Amino acid sequence: MKSSHFDNKGLARMVDISSKKISKRIAIASSKIFMKKNTFEMIRDGNHKKGDVLAIARIAAIMSVKKTHELIPLCHPINVEAVEVDFKLNKKNFSVESIVACKTTNKTGIEMEALTAVSVAALTIYDMCKSVDKSMKMDSIMLTHKSGGRTGTYNKK
Repeated sequence: MKSSHFDNKGLARMVDISSKKISKRIAIASSKIFMKKNTFEMIRDGNHKKGDVLAIARIAAIMSVKKTHELIPLCHPINVEAVEVDFKLNKKNFSVESIVACKTTNKTGIEMEALTAVSVAALTIYDMCKSVDKSMKMDSIMLTHKSGGRTGTYNKK
């Protein structure tokens, strides 16, 4: 099967999207980070000595969306028109779920930006809390929705 990221000589290339149609594109991704109870409570209660962990993770996620094309080698730079970051705290398994929705009107999708954002959100939570809990585990990084473009709509079941 021929990959769109390689030319006929097998050399890496950025996909030519010049003939694609512009469409509204939305991507939603999520990730989870699991931690010890005391770490979870510190985040939930907002009493970390470094500051509001989730506020910093939110800013990091938004910043990473704008830098995705600099991190993923063959990713196109695109106009980002909206980014929404949400966190769900689960006290049953002491986890924080990051959910990021990104929107653009473009010739290519915004899935990589959403996936990068949830990854960076989890990494930021880890970074801010590693001094009290090095055993945190990041998991379940996934695309949960995408719409727009030639392939249409995808919803994780």
